[in-house]
Amino acid sequence: MKSKVFFADMRAGAKENLFGKIGRLMQQAGLAQSVAPGDLVAVKVHFGERGNHTFIRPIFLRRVVDEIKALEGKPFLTDSSTLYPGERKEAVSALACAVENGFAYAVVNAPLIMCDGLKGHNAKDVQVDGEILKTVNIGAEILEADALIAVSHFKCHELTGFGGTLKNLGMGCSSRTGKMQQHSTVAPKVAERFCNGCAVCLKSCAHAAITIIEGKAHIDPAACVGCSRCITACQKKAINIQWNESASLVMRKMAEYAKGALHGKEGKTLFLNFITQVSPACDCYGHADAPIVNDIGICASADPVALDQACADLVNNARGNQETALASGHEPGGDKFRGVHPEIDWEVQLEHAENIGVGTRAYELVRI
Repeated sequence: MKSKVFFADMRAGAKENLFGKIGRLMQQAGLAQSVAPGDLVAVKVHFGERGNHTFIRPIFLRRVVDEIKALEGKPFLTDSSTLYPGERKEAVSALACAVENGFAYAVVNAPLIMCDGLKGHNAKDVQVDGEILKTVNIGAEILEADALIAVSHFKCHELTGFGGTLKNLGMGCSSRTGKMQQHSTVAPKVAERFCNGCAVCLKSCAHAAITIIEGKAHIDPAACVGCSRCITACQKKAINIQWNESASLVMRKMAEYAKGALHGKEGKTLFLNFITQVSPACDCYGHADAPIVNDIGICASADPVALDQACADLVNNARGNQETALASGHEPGGDKFRGVHPEIDWEVQLEHAENIGVGTRAYELVRI
C-alpha cells in the first residue's frame, strides 16, 4: 500500500503565492483530520543556530500556524536543547537565539516552548520495544501535546546523509539524555586544559560520577549513566560527548526515537518537508554553505517515512549545482547525499523506520 505524498513546487504568481500553496498543501494532506478544536498542537521546527541562515523562514511557519488556528487548534512552536555545548544547550539561550533568528510571536503568531524544559531534561520514557532500544526518552511537551505537526528543512547531514522528518522527530524531539543515548555509549570526556576545577559539574551530577582531582574534574565511566547534565552545567565547555557510535547505528536508534515521538498520536500528526536551500550540513552549525541543488518545493504527508523517501528522490533527480560541496552525482539521478558524504549509507534510516512500523517507503507523489 503506497502512502500519499503531496508536493508543491516553488512556482507562484498573482493568482496564488507560495503562502497560499502551503495552506492548500496542508489542507490536501489532511490537516483537518489531525487537528480538532481546542487541541494543543506542537509544531516541531528547528530554530536554527546563530549565524546559520538555511533554517525554514519564520514567515512560512506563520502560514502553518494560521492554518492550525483556522481549525481552532492552539499551536505552539517547539524545539529541543542541543547535546553539545553551544548557543542552544538550554532553554533561555535557545529561545533567545530563536527570537534573533526571527521566530518572535509577532512574526509566527504563536508562542515558543522548549519541548524538553529548562535544561533539556523534562522528558518521559516511552516504551518502543525496538530492535535496539526498549525505551526512549522524549520531551514531555511533545508527549503532552494533543497533536504534532513536524515542519522540517530537508538538507544533507554529515552523520545521517540527509536530515528530514525522521531526524526532526527522532533527534529533535528527544531529551538531552535521549540524544546522548543515540550518539554515544560511553561517558562524556573532560578536556583538562579548559577545566578550572569549579566543581559546578560535580554538583549537577545525581550519580556521584564526578570528582575533582588535583583541580580538574574526572568522570567515572562505571558510575556515569549518560544523562549529560554535566555538559549543560559546564560554563567552560570543558565537558563534551564522545561521538563513538557508527552512523548506521545512530540512524537506527534515531528511527526508534521517531517512533517514540509519535507515541499516542495516531491520526493526530502531519509532516512537512521544505526542500529549499539544500545545504551540505545540518542547521546546527553557525554557518551554512551553498545549496547543492536549486530549491525544489515543499512536500507534506501523514507518513514520515514516505515523505523523507520522496524528498530524497526529488533531490537525487535534480541537477546538482557546480562549485558547491557536491563532489559527485551532479547528473539527474545521481546520489547527491553520497556526493557530499560518500561514507554515509543514508538509506539505513528509511529501511529501519519502515521495518519497525513508522511508515512505508512506497509512495505516490501527488502534485498540487
